[in-house]
Amino acid sequence: MTENKRMIPFSPPDISELEIAEVVEALKSGWITTGPRTKQLEKNIAEWVGTDKCVCLNSQTACAEMALRVMGIGAGDEVITCAYTYTASASVIAHVGAKIVLIDTQKDSLEMDYDALEAAINENTKAIIPIDLAGIPCDYDRIFEIVERKKQLFKPNNEIQSALGRVAIMADTAHAFGAKWHDKMIGSVADFSSFSFHAVKNITTAEGGALTWRTIPGISNEDIYKKLQLLSLHGQSKDALAKTKLGAWEYDIVGTYYKCNMTDVVAAIGLKQFERYPNMLKRRKEIIEKYDAAFNQLGVETLDHYTDEWESSGHLYLTRIPSITLEQRNEIIFKMAERGVASNVHYKPLPMHTAYRNLGFDIKDYPNAYAHYENEISLPLHTCLTDEDVKYVIEQYADIVRECIKK
Repeated sequence: MTENKRMIPFSPPDISELEIAEVVEALKSGWITTGPRTKQLEKNIAEWVGTDKCVCLNSQTACAEMALRVMGIGAGDEVITCAYTYTASASVIAHVGAKIVLIDTQKDSLEMDYDALEAAINENTKAIIPIDLAGIPCDYDRIFEIVERKKQLFKPNNEIQSALGRVAIMADTAHAFGAKWHDKMIGSVADFSSFSFHAVKNITTAEGGALTWRTIPGISNEDIYKKLQLLSLHGQSKDALAKTKLGAWEYDIVGTYYKCNMTDVVAAIGLKQFERYPNMLKRRKEIIEKYDAAFNQLGVETLDHYTDEWESSGHLYLTRIPSITLEQRNEIIFKMAERGVASNVHYKPLPMHTAYRNLGFDIKDYPNAYAHYENEISLPLHTCLTDEDVKYVIEQYADIVRECIKK
């Protein structure tokens, strides 16, 4: 065994003195909850992705759930997503009382089986939650074609659904901040897009997320923004910033809603992360190119992050070794850890988890998702990696994989 000379974490936050100084300024300002920094971050994101508005909340999960609530999706409705994802893609469907419909992946892709998706749409279907896994956009052209073909089945039950006139595409873009689809920024492609700024994401606010949406003809973006503000702050008609205006203390509670707003302390981190982000994206691309050059020669399968059709955010580096068993996969992860390299698995399919088994899902119905899972290994991909770190990861993984394949 190679002597362990390094400790390479899987996905640490990349925090500089800029973020630290901005947080200190926020603390000194006396404004630490939702305020001017949160509003500025919303403006920056909306301008960057090419939407009229953006709402920043305390997680991607909150963003996705509030989007479902804005759309009026609830009991009696069905929402479709993929079985190969993290729980947040599907749990929000349960939160609003709708039925979760899980679709298997394609045999040779981590994207959902689009033929199965089309077959699953019925008169109760109100939304699809596609997933930009690893920061790679899914096939939005195909998804939009599907919902257009199925328009005759759609039965709207509120004004915004009527204005849209079809099943809504409410993408889980947790991994995809900075990605592009046909030269359009992710965030302006799907009807609604929910980003994550969790500590392990490309850009972080420790905990946090952002929701963007495309303009729906006949629906005011300002009205959607205000509705999201109400939903995320107890249904209070004025936020704390508005209440600071002279004589403006009075407010109303217009609904028994939720509490998931972003604070200015974490928005301060996000503002400086945002300034640094273009260079962070470039660094991720450099690392991916180094990994690809090394691993494609080994027969290790990797994802295409950069093509003529899309540009990834480079969030995760997923590999597959088709010839190995689940036990061998776990052994490789253990050996990498022995050599100081943390690796991971993305993802254990939802039907394998207790919560989803209790809902009646069975992994036997998702053979492609399971086949992807049993030999998938994710390697460190983050902007704290030095060139020497990247070289070390490549050397160790190549050595361990060769050894495993020989057995």
